[in-house]
Amino acid sequence: MFQLYPVSQCFVLTRASCVIRTINAQKSEFNEDQATCCQISIRKKNYDKEEDQEWLILCSTEYLSGYYWALFDGHGGPEAAIMASNYLHYCIKQKLEAVVGGITEDRPPMHLNGQCVCQSDPHFVEEKQIHQEDVVIGALEQAFQECDEIIGQEMEAANQSGGCTALVALYLQGKLYVANAGDSRALLVRKHSIVPLSTEFTPETERQRIQHLAFIYPKLLADEFTRFEFPRRLKGDDVGQKVLYRDYSMQGWGYKTVEKEDLKYPLIHGHGKQARLLGTLAVSRGLGDHQLKVIETDVEVKPFLSCIPKVEMYDLTTQNIKEDDVLIMATDGLWDVLSNEDVAQMVRSFLEDNKTDPHRFSELAKCLVWKARGRKDGYYWTLANNASASYDDISVFVIPLHNKDEN
Repeated sequence: MFQLYPVSQCFVLTRASCVIRTINAQKSEFNEDQATCCQISIRKKNYDKEEDQEWLILCSTEYLSGYYWALFDGHGGPEAAIMASNYLHYCIKQKLEAVVGGITEDRPPMHLNGQCVCQSDPHFVEEKQIHQEDVVIGALEQAFQECDEIIGQEMEAANQSGGCTALVALYLQGKLYVANAGDSRALLVRKHSIVPLSTEFTPETERQRIQHLAFIYPKLLADEFTRFEFPRRLKGDDVGQKVLYRDYSMQGWGYKTVEKEDLKYPLIHGHGKQARLLGTLAVSRGLGDHQLKVIETDVEVKPFLSCIPKVEMYDLTTQNIKEDDVLIMATDGLWDVLSNEDVAQMVRSFLEDNKTDPHRFSELAKCLVWKARGRKDGYYWTLANNASASYDDISVFVIPLHNKDEN
């Protein structure tokens, strides 16, 4: 159903032209990263007519236009990432069109159809203060969930497995929405500041949510795992001893007497990049993985893997956006070896030194990829300081936020 092809590892797109330039980091014939960008036009639905295919049109300017960028980092194969790159923007468009009446009002009406209770009504109850950006965020969350369901159905029908992380940026009505499900990262780099616009989801960062789910539904662990966290993997001689532990309700650590049940494999094991959910996945949010089970068990990973993104909103209309202010979106292959500060320094230096280059944002994206990719030294890839380079797929968007047409 889906053709596999070498995917470029460096992307740059400008809001005005919607043009992509790409390169391949040449570390694998087929990498598992995918990317999509497009203009999304949101039109008010006519529910009196059957227009099943109307929402498939992406380039109409009849109603409200937005701009969309997305990175998908696949695992267990590229299939889920390819599906997400084909489907998610359609899902987002559909969800936004369903609530278009709510996102064009400063204060969305409680009722999009039908009569609304008036304040003069004796039974009137004051509404909560909900704003248009809250409705956009809700549409993004629902779109991720719908796309996840589509991927699950497609993968099952094709007898395929695998999943992907998803990082999305949506520019709409002067606001930038960044939705993340996984460990990719979005960073706003300005002349004198850097603003993280995403939260990375790993088994460690979501320990309490995952443990709480296991507490509510212990059968999900199939008597194979313990939900408790310990500083190290327990051994037989630890039974009867008091050791440090954490449960879902605890931010800090306490002591408990070790029982035989505690010797089971921990729900979350390892630390940092080595941390794994059920000994299987390094991320705790993403799309797909509906068929994934822990090896040699019937324990399903998906109940603990959430598809719901965390959405951050940045209001560009309240900011004095300069020509060199950019949004950097990248999969974890970049962030494994470069910090936010490293990237910001490279961005500022490069853009300052290449002010007259019409392709400088594209060239900057290339530089970021090559910096993390390093150089091949025998069997190894190293950075200039002989530190280990990234061995993961590396995908980068460099998105200039300044729009001359708006000034």
